[in-house]
Amino acid sequence: MKSIAVMFTHGPHFNASGREGLDTILAISAICQKIGIFFIADGIFLLLPNQEPAKILAKNFVNLFKILPLYEINCLYLYANSAIQRGFNMQTNLILEVEWLQTDIWNKKLSAYNHVLTF
Repeated sequence: MKSIAVMFTHGPHFNASGREGLDTILAISAICQKIGIFFIADGIFLLLPNQEPAKILAKNFVNLFKILPLYEINCLYLYANSAIQRGFNMQTNLILEVEWLQTDIWNKKLSAYNHVLTF
């Protein structure tokens, strides 16, 4: 079976990328056993708890990321450089347990997947 990486590069609000990516993950999880989720650039903001999108008339889909372990999707990676640039550190409270990766390991993990979908 092929493996698929899903990379989130956009924040949770003002576009549909995050929601579309999450929907894609849930759909492909039925047919693909190896799925890796990668958060880079503003995509790391998808991992922040206590978001209040209703204040900008948006829906809160971010908490749905918490169901990924129920689908046995446990390969979750955060690009450390992006996180540090945005003021995150290893103690930052996130909605999922993710593995913080430096550039060389990030590239190695990502290249292990047959296909990469970017949202």
